Amino acid sequence: MSSHRTDPEILAFGEAMTMFVADSVGELSDVEHFQRRIAGADTNVAIGLARLGFHVGWLSRVGDDSFGRYIRRTLEHEGLDCRHLHSSANHATGLVFKERADAGADPRVEYFRRNSAAGQLSPADAAGVAFGAARHLHATGIPPVVSASCRDLSWHMLERARAAGVSISFDPNLRPGLWASETEMCETLNAMAARADWVLPGLSEGRRLTGLDTPHDIAGFYLDRGAQAVIIKLGPEGSYYRGKLGDDGFGDDRLGDKETSFTVAGFSVTEVVDTVGAGDGFAVGVISAFLDGLSPRQALRRGNLIGAQAVQVRGDMEGLPSRSRLQALEAAPDD
Repeated sequence: MSSHRTDPEILAFGEAMTMFVADSVGELSDVEHFQRRIAGADTNVAIGLARLGFHVGWLSRVGDDSFGRYIRRTLEHEGLDCRHLHSSANHATGLVFKERADAGADPRVEYFRRNSAAGQLSPADAAGVAFGAARHLHATGIPPVVSASCRDLSWHMLERARAAGVSISFDPNLRPGLWASETEMCETLNAMAARADWVLPGLSEGRRLTGLDTPHDIAGFYLDRGAQAVIIKLGPEGSYYRGKLGDDGFGDDRLGDKETSFTVAGFSVTEVVDTVGAGDGFAVGVISAFLDGLSPRQALRRGNLIGAQAVQVRGDMEGLPSRSRLQALEAAPDD
């Protein structure tokens, strides 16, 4: 159990998997040695926020096996509150194997998660969650495709958070190969995004989900459906903002229909080592900045900054900074 006595201020949920990263470049079939890590977009963001000093609660299931115990120990070591991380005696922890790709290339991954413990998640797992004590919920488009009961949990978390007045961020994190159809993916994730305050798609994701082309139009699609702000990841070029947020990062009724839009340039990177986790780092930056009371422009700058750190190291979360490291990075002049 976590040593935290108070209820979490940030809630996150999804599937954490034990990951084995190849020690050498090449096809997985040829690799003999691996390094053990944990994987999961949802846990990457949760860990990143915990490293910045936020009290983050993690809701999930793992198997009652060595891999599940490893995940629990790792997350607690990172400072996550795991009171809502349940163990399953009848289902195993999901596994993922990741290639070591050449610098700058996207590594291939293979998943072994069918009927995993996390796939058994349902609204019942959230029975003890204190939504009224939370400030923020982060959700992604991954749990809704893991299983039908996980999708039910996703809806439950979104609706309970909205009812409690908790701010919500939503990152589509598309996994097209897992969905039954393109239509189901787009309809489900667009409906969930409409329940969020801050929607954080990548440009290609936004185009695929909305059928629209420009960042301005993609953002308008979600603003028309209820989002307060849409922050679009543009890769090395930076990020785009369009929304109705006040200077404190939260919706302000006094703004009415007034909105603003702008692009914040990305940070130059000498060498791209591993692109996996860059979007999660960006989300950590944006969410933490809004919760810190910073302006939208400052939030995008921080998102770009942490995303740039993430691509310079090998691993999904190794580039996520501590609060002191972030302060040093933010104090340095832009490139």
